[in-house]
Amino acid sequence: MQESARFILMYLVFPLWVAAGFADFACHRRTRIAWTSGLKENLLHIAMFAQMALGIAAVALLEVNAAVLLLVLVVFLVHELTVYWDLDYSTPLRKVGPFEQMVHSFQEILPLTSVALLAVIAWPQALALAGLGTETADWSLRPKEQPLPLSYLAAGFLSSLMFNAAPLLHETYACVKARTLPNPGPR
Repeated sequence: MQESARFILMYLVFPLWVAAGFADFACHRRTRIAWTSGLKENLLHIAMFAQMALGIAAVALLEVNAAVLLLVLVVFLVHELTVYWDLDYSTPLRKVGPFEQMVHSFQEILPLTSVALLAVIAWPQALALAGLGTETADWSLRPKEQPLPLSYLAAGFLSSLMFNAAPLLHETYACVKARTLPNPGPR
């Protein structure tokens, strides 16, 4: 069961998550975020990306135990609060259409799915975190005993850099530049 959960997390959930991030960027471009909700919304997107990057880096590099499970759960909850802040700010300023709403659904359910799969992967520690089971909660932050393959880590890093970080930086550039250009109007 743990190996199946690990496989699903690595080869289904993570790639879908990267793809959803890129799709969200495409939606932002289409709705001219640079001239509507602007830099403030973009900075919220950067904050959400950084939150998720922290959780993903912890899972990729550290032994998944009670400490990492709690970290990922807290990151998820903080991310959800930031999502609410983002939507509360941006929806009055720009149209968030049905497709973008569906993309947001993926961006919210995939991290939650990740938390659930991590709990399956480290089930005794998940129980310990909840005060159940026979294992004591391990609160140490230590490198994985069996590291993920370097090729997988590199591919994950590069895909996230190319399809998430670079588009976010492009969005930032567009938002800063838009402050000096006339609004081209809606598409």
